[in-house]
Order: sequence, then C-alpha cells, then structure tokens
Amino acid sequence: MAHAMNIQSAIEAGGPNQPSLDSEAVWQARVDLAACFRMAARYGLEEGICNHFSAMVPGYDDLFIVNPYGYAFRELTASMLLICDFHGHVVSGHGQPETTAFYIHARIHKNIPRARAAFHTHMPHATALSMTEGDPLIFAGQSALKFYGRTAVDKNYNGLALDEREGDRIAAAIGDADIVFMKHHGVMVIGQTIAEAWDDLYYLERACEVQTLALSTGRQVLPVDPSIAEAAYRQMREGDPESARLHLGSIKRTLDAEEPSYKA
Repeated sequence: MAHAMNIQSAIEAGGPNQPSLDSEAVWQARVDLAACFRMAARYGLEEGICNHFSAMVPGYDDLFIVNPYGYAFRELTASMLLICDFHGHVVSGHGQPETTAFYIHARIHKNIPRARAAFHTHMPHATALSMTEGDPLIFAGQSALKFYGRTAVDKNYNGLALDEREGDRIAAAIGDADIVFMKHHGVMVIGQTIAEAWDDLYYLERACEVQTLALSTGRQVLPVDPSIAEAAYRQMREGDPESARLHLGSIKRTLDAEEPSYKA
C-alpha cells in the first residue's frame, strides 16, 4: 500500500463541488457499513480478519470506504473504517486495508460504476456450494429465486488477489451479475446501495443454507419451472430497494438496543 495522503488534498483533487469527507452523508455511510459488519459477525458470515465490505463515498466516484486490516467484524465501528482512493492511498483513517481487499474492491468499484457497495465473504454455505461441481445455486427455494438471472460464477480461482490484474479479472468475471460465486473461494455481492448489498448477502446465505440441507437428504433437489422462477424474481425485484432499506433499518435498531458501540 502507498503512504497516507492528506485529506484536504484528496478533497481538492476531487473538485470544488464534492462534499467534505466529514459530511453527514459520509458519516451515515460509515454507520450503515459498520452495522453490516456487526450483524454479519452475529450471523457467522465472516472468517477471522480476512473478509471485507466496501462502499463508495457519497458524492465521490474515486474514493471508497473499507475495513482496516487486523480487526474482526465484531470489533469494527464507524470511525474505524478507512477511506481509500483507487491508487492505494488511505485518505482518511488509521491503518491499511488488507492487501487483497484493496486489489479486489478498488478494481471492482473502478471498473463497475454501478457497484456502489461490494461485500466479499467466505460465508460457510455459499462457500461450500462454490466448491461443488456445476452451478452453485439451484433455483429450487423461494429465497433462491431472489437471485434468478443475477448470478455469475468465477471459475478461474487464481490464488490471492495481490495485484491489479487479478482485481481486474474478478471485475470482468462479474459482468452484468450482482452475485458472484468465486470457485474455491467465497462470494462477492455488489449493490447500488449498502442496504441492497446487505440484503442480498443475507438472503444469499440463507438460500445456500437451505439448499445444503436439501442436498444432505440425498434426494433430488427439484428446481422451480423457469417461467415461474422468472416471474417470482420480478415480483421480488420490484420491492427489493425498499425491502432492503427496511432490512438495514431493522438491524440498526437491533444494534442500537444491544450493541450501540458500532456507531462510535
């Protein structure tokens, strides 16, 4: 990683119409992301200190918020999160992102403008399905239908993402998808908002958990007829942004009551 960069220099480089990194909108994004970290930890979606969530800084197209290396999700607070540019500079915060976090997330945000949020985990059930032959997700349960036509599979596991080339390759593998099963690795979920990325991450793991249970019976798992699957997806998709917003609100209320330090 490159050395830290002065915050004011970063703001000036972005232009006079861009908001301060201390604005209310930026702070709210930090709080929302911190809530996702804490609730992901409660659900066991993280793995040690190795997984990472990021979100573009409101008002910017070249700065993103990401977790610092060395902390478990359950430790993170809004003020601990870093703001980085696409060149490896930390422009706000103390510490550095984990190296693979930087090379994956910076290139996804740079190459896929609609990816305003990007959540990467090794969550157990989705990761387990990424290790099996064929397409990981069977569109057999209602929760799985939320993702009908929205998934991709990155079949080319290449080891750790330690340079821009690997980040670019992963971004290219995403294509038009929102959910990417990374073979032998984990998953990446991208969204236009933090709330939508969280909602997809949560329901993806639930869908994969149910599928894993169904497969464990040894009986054939029967997919939903494609025409019905498509129709159900469209029904869900219409209400997804509002449902995602409400879902994020619910986890923040839970944390406000039980674990309010996430907002520090």
